[in-house]
Amino acid sequence: MATLKDFVTQESRPLPVILLADTSGSMTANGKIQILNDSVRDMLSSFQKTEDLRSVIYFLSITFGDGHASLHTSFRPVNEVNWQPMPASGDTPMGKAFSLLTEILESKDEIPSRSYRPAIILVSDGQPNDSWEQPLQALLNSPRAGKAFRFAMGIGEDADLGMLNRFLSGSDQRVFSASDSRDIQKFFRYVTMSVTTRSRSQNPNVMLTLPPMADDLDDLEF
Repeated sequence: MATLKDFVTQESRPLPVILLADTSGSMTANGKIQILNDSVRDMLSSFQKTEDLRSVIYFLSITFGDGHASLHTSFRPVNEVNWQPMPASGDTPMGKAFSLLTEILESKDEIPSRSYRPAIILVSDGQPNDSWEQPLQALLNSPRAGKAFRFAMGIGEDADLGMLNRFLSGSDQRVFSASDSRDIQKFFRYVTMSVTTRSRSQNPNVMLTLPPMADDLDDLEF
């Protein structure tokens, strides 16, 4: 006899959360990479406490630094993620990260076609130093990325906010500019609230109206 757990496993659909993280050498300054790692860990911990019959939050992360982009966490349910801290060194090959993400998003072997619309989070403290315009356009033109909910955070004065705005092209989001550790944590609390609200909603493919990223987010619990 089928159990409720079996039914939930069969019927729940993946809700993908994808992180594109700048791990260039500049991220070591002022402890930025440590704060980013801690913020991602807190986000995943909150996701792991979220349960709903309609969706299961899945996570994937791509890092870009030191001349290449690589898969840091493969696509899997958040309850199976054992977060390993991201190191930081080298330059900022963001274009390679866009290309890798496009390849993964368009592969139904990597991300099942029954998945809900992904949430894509881009974090950077600098400017791309490879060819990024065409890879970004290819990403935005891909059917899945075009439908994704996109978030972007620029850390510090050197972040290329113009490029980050182009990443958000066509969305209702704005680039979040972080000047200190508190801002980084606030951004990830906002993303966490966005994803968990979708996960618990009647239709996880719809982005619900959320409060702005303001000081009152500091007191929210997920």
